[in-house]
Amino acid sequence: MALTDNVKQQIQQAYRDVLAGKEVRARYGQRLMIAEIARYMGEITDNDGQRTSPPATCVVEAGTGTGKTLAYLIAAIPVAKALGKTLVISTATVALQDQIVLKDLPDLRKHSKLDFSWTLAKGRGRYLCMSRLEARLHDEGHGDSETMPLFLLDQPLDDEAHSRATFENMLARYGSREWDGDRDHWPEQIPDDIWRQVTTDHRQCTNRHCGYFDSCAFFDARKDLDEADVVVANHDLVLADLALGGGAILPEPENALFIFDEAHHLPDKALNHFAASVPLNATRQWLKQLSQALVKIQPWLPAGSQAAKSVEKISTAGRDLDLVLDRVFEEIEQNTGWEVNEERRSAQWRYPDGALPEALAELAGETRIATAGLCRHLGTLVDELQSAFDERKDPELDRDTADSWYPVIGSFQARAEDQLRLWVAWSEGVATVTDEEELQVDTPPRKGPPFARWVVRQRWDHAEDITLFSSPVLADNLLYSRLWSRAYGAVLTSATLTALGRFDRLRSRAGLPEASRYLVVPSSFRYAEMATVEVPAMLALPTDDGFGDALIKRLPELWAGEKATLVLFTSRRQMQQVRDALAPEYPDLILTQDDMAKNEVLRTHCQRVDEGRPSVLFGVASFAEGIDLPGRYLHHVVITRLPFSVPDDPIEASLAEWVTQRGGNPFMEITVPDASVKLVQAVGRLLRTEQDTGRVTILDRRIVARRYGQLLLDALPPFRRIIEH
Repeated sequence: MALTDNVKQQIQQAYRDVLAGKEVRARYGQRLMIAEIARYMGEITDNDGQRTSPPATCVVEAGTGTGKTLAYLIAAIPVAKALGKTLVISTATVALQDQIVLKDLPDLRKHSKLDFSWTLAKGRGRYLCMSRLEARLHDEGHGDSETMPLFLLDQPLDDEAHSRATFENMLARYGSREWDGDRDHWPEQIPDDIWRQVTTDHRQCTNRHCGYFDSCAFFDARKDLDEADVVVANHDLVLADLALGGGAILPEPENALFIFDEAHHLPDKALNHFAASVPLNATRQWLKQLSQALVKIQPWLPAGSQAAKSVEKISTAGRDLDLVLDRVFEEIEQNTGWEVNEERRSAQWRYPDGALPEALAELAGETRIATAGLCRHLGTLVDELQSAFDERKDPELDRDTADSWYPVIGSFQARAEDQLRLWVAWSEGVATVTDEEELQVDTPPRKGPPFARWVVRQRWDHAEDITLFSSPVLADNLLYSRLWSRAYGAVLTSATLTALGRFDRLRSRAGLPEASRYLVVPSSFRYAEMATVEVPAMLALPTDDGFGDALIKRLPELWAGEKATLVLFTSRRQMQQVRDALAPEYPDLILTQDDMAKNEVLRTHCQRVDEGRPSVLFGVASFAEGIDLPGRYLHHVVITRLPFSVPDDPIEASLAEWVTQRGGNPFMEITVPDASVKLVQAVGRLLRTEQDTGRVTILDRRIVARRYGQLLLDALPPFRRIIEH
C-alpha cells in the first residue's frame, strides 16, 4: 500500500498537535524517524491484507533525546489502522513497557486527534488462577484432602498462617473487584514461592472447561487484546508466542506490525529462549515426585481404563529414565576436564565444536529415547484427563478427577518436554529413532555454527548437581524463519544498534532480511559542548596484576570535588575489592549496586545529592545500561576497564571457535564490536537531557595504546577528548 494523502495528513497533524499540546519544539531526528517508519510501512505491498513484497525490516538507531517512542507511535498507529493490522510494540524491560502504557500512549491520545485503543499483554504466569487459589484455600492444613494432588508440585511453606492470610486477602480483593488478578497490580511485592501456588501455565490450564473461566483474570485481559489497536508486549512474550506457532497469545505475525524498542536485546533474548538445560540430580528428584503422584492418582482411575494403562507406562518410563540419568551423571563426573571458577563456586566444561565424547553421545541418545517415551505416555494421560471435560463424549474418567489431576499431569508433561529439548540438542548426529517430531519439540533449524554444549558442576553443603546445557550460538535462523519472514512488517529501534559505526553485527546476529533498510538518526545533543571524554595516565593496564591497586589510588582523585559519580566495573569481585579498600576512608560516600535493591540504591544516591552531599555509585553491567540519572544526579562516569566479554561464556566461545574455523578473526569480528556496543551504552549514562553536562573518564589505557582502541574511541559520541600521554 502506498501511503495515502489521508494517512500522511493524519501523521503530520498528530505531530503538530502533540508539539503544540506539550509546548515542545520539533526535533530534526524525530521528524526524520517518523518519515522513515511511515515510508517503510507504506512501501509494503500486499494483496488482500497479505504481504507480497519480500521480507524487510526498518532499523533505526536513535540516541537519547530523540524522542523515539513518540516518533514510532505517531508514524505507526495511523498506518496500522489504515492497513487493518494490530500494532505490537515490544520492549526488553518492564520499566519501558509501563512508561509506554501509562504515559506515552495516554499523552498521544490526549494531545492528538488520533483515535486508537491499547492494552498491555503479559504471559499467563502474571495472572491469578482462581481454580488454584480456591483449591489452595480449601486444602490449607488438610493433608488428606481429595484435591491434594494440586500441591504435589509445591514446596511446603515455612509460614502457613501467613500464606493463608495472603490467599484470603487475594480472594476478597479479586471478588470485590478491588484487584484485577494481575500480579503487578497487587499493592505489595508477592514472593515467588507464594505466587507460584496461585498461578498457572498453558499446560495446566483447563481453559474453557474451568469452572472459573468466565471470571478468569487472564482471559479477561485477553479480551482487550483481541480488540485493541495497539498491544504493548515484551520480547520474551513475543518469542514465547512464536515458539507456540505465533498467534497463540498475540496476534498472528502475518496480521501484525511489530515495533521492537530496545531491539539490541532481541538476539540474546532469542538465544535464551531456545536454550535448554537439565540438572541431573534435580531431575531424578522430580522423577520421585512423579512416582508419588502416580501412586496417588491410581485409586481415581477405573481399572483397565486407558488412563490406568498410561499410568503404568509412565511409571516404567520414569524408572528407565532414572537409570540412564544415573549413568550420565557418572560418565560426566568421571570423564570431564573440569575448569573451576572460584568466583561462582562451580566448575564448567564446554565441549569444543559441540562434539561429545563417544560414550556420552551414546548415553545422550539413550536418554533422548527414554525422555521421549515419558513425554508420549504423559501426553496420553493428559488427553484422557482432558476428554473428561467434553460432555459430548462418554469419558472413562469423571469430571472431578480431571479437575484435580489435569493441572498436575500437565505440569509434569511440560517439564518432561523441556528436558526433551535438551536431549534432542545433545544427541544431534547420534543415530536414534525417537518420537520428538510427533511431540512437536521446539528445536531451531540446523544451519550455521553447531549448538554450544556445556556442563556445570555445583556443590553445596549437603548436595551436588551437574547441569547440562545447550544453546544455539546465533539467533539469525530462528528470528528469520519465525519472525521476519512471517511478520507483515517490523521496525527495530534503540540507542545502540550499530557497532563500530556499522549495522553488520545486528544484521548477522538477528538474521535481518536482505531488503531491510537502515538509518542512524542524528542526535539533538551538542556533544562537544556538553561533555568531555578523558583518558588519564595510569600506572597499570587492566591485564596487569597491579591494576586493582592503581584503581584504589586513582579513584579518590577522580571523584574529588564531584557531587555525583558513577564508577563502572566489569567484575563484581574487583568492584567489591576496591569498595572494601576505599570505604573505610570515605564513610557514607560509596554505594554499590549490591547494597540493596536497585531502585533503593538509586533513591539513596539521589537523596544524598538533593541534600548537597557527594555520592559515588559503584556498579557492574546492569548499571552500565539500565539506569537514568539526569541533570545533577550524574556528572561524572568513570569506566574502569573496556567491557570485553568474559572469556568463559560458552556461547561466545563457541561462536569464536566457529569464526576461527571459517578463517576469521573472532577478536576483531566479535569481541571488539560487542565491547563497542557496551561502551557506548555505558557512556550513554552521562547525558540524558539536552541540558546535561559532565565528563567520562576511561581508566583503561588500551583505548589509546592498542590498534583496536582507536575504533572504540571513534565509535563514541563526538565528545571533546582530553588524553594524557
